[in-house]
Amino acid sequence: MPVIVDAAPTAADLAGVEPAAVDLADPAFHSGDPHLVWAAMRARSPLHRQDLGDGKAFWSVTRYADVCRVLSGHDEFTSARGSLLTQLGGRETAAGVMLVASDPPAHTRLRRPLARWFNSTAAARLRDRIVVAVRRVLHGVAEGGTWDAAGETAVLPVAVAAALLGLPEADWPDLTRWTGMAAAPEDPAYRVARPEVTLAVAHHSLFEYFADLGRTARGTDGLVGHLMADAGGLSRDEVVVNCYSILLGATATTPHTISGTVAALAERPGLYRAVVEDPGLVPGLVEEGLRWTSAASSFLRHATGRIELAGGTVEAGEAVVAWVGSANRDAEVFTDPFRFDAGRRPNRHIAFGLGPHYCLGASVARTTLQVFFAEFRRLVGAVEPAGVPVPLRSNFVRGSGSVPLRVTAA
Repeated sequence: MPVIVDAAPTAADLAGVEPAAVDLADPAFHSGDPHLVWAAMRARSPLHRQDLGDGKAFWSVTRYADVCRVLSGHDEFTSARGSLLTQLGGRETAAGVMLVASDPPAHTRLRRPLARWFNSTAAARLRDRIVVAVRRVLHGVAEGGTWDAAGETAVLPVAVAAALLGLPEADWPDLTRWTGMAAAPEDPAYRVARPEVTLAVAHHSLFEYFADLGRTARGTDGLVGHLMADAGGLSRDEVVVNCYSILLGATATTPHTISGTVAALAERPGLYRAVVEDPGLVPGLVEEGLRWTSAASSFLRHATGRIELAGGTVEAGEAVVAWVGSANRDAEVFTDPFRFDAGRRPNRHIAFGLGPHYCLGASVARTTLQVFFAEFRRLVGAVEPAGVPVPLRSNFVRGSGSVPLRVTAA
């Protein structure tokens, strides 16, 4: 495999960056490249406080060890007051009901009946259906020409989730749009009036959808029907909000990992040739793509008490944002972290989170990504950029709304 040398920020680069001048809550900031700012924060401000001027404030951690600490347990940092930066200062009405907004023991009770549907055995059982879904989104590349990696793969996680949850194909376009609105309410492609209106519409639509589906799917195949039949002892409301959360998690990460990884390959033709020639590189490519894109870029927590963290002090009740995308470029953990290396060993990325809230669908997502890139390398002989990607405006999801590529059929 050729050695790909991607430039890391220099000391001179970092000297010109002032983290205090950056609004880390602004989705527009994240539609650019935040890595230079994050590198400066890791070097000079590993515990960084930002006041938003409306009575809200939060701390940021950017180093790998500190992000892992914040995410790894509930004793020091709770999820019950919301897990997304957009929820800062609000009240989490789903605390103790939705998996991502709960701490043990409620979290343990909620996760247990869901977990077996998303483990490696379940992912293996789904593999044939994942292959069908992947081939559908890749039908356009077989002829070559221009192909939008982001636009064409947006429906893939919904198609895979449909096999698990039991979602009719006619509903997939609506579900793709609603989850996009929930993940990126500031993005022009999804925004309806104000961002808070966009979120409200998305949440109402998705909750109502799963409530309606639950009434008709009870006792049928699929996770929704299974849980509505009282399997696992979850209430109707718990089924509805957790199915929403599962779908949002899938659509917020998988397509952006795919499009970001394909874009990285398009910029590195020698690396892509190596992947085409050696299918054994696909698993490593998937893991590096997960690290490189870190599509679920941030998670919100609140301190349960006064905590010494990253050389400073966080008071009880204060908000802390763990920047996963920064942690996955920390030179203390990753050699040459700004180099895309499909052969990286070890690769201790935390793209799926850590601790009790480690992504429920990680095995299914990994299988989907591995199937996708196995098929892509089979169908595509060469890939190159065909335009400038259109970045997504979101402080949670790091991705693109469009990634135009030129593909040559194998």
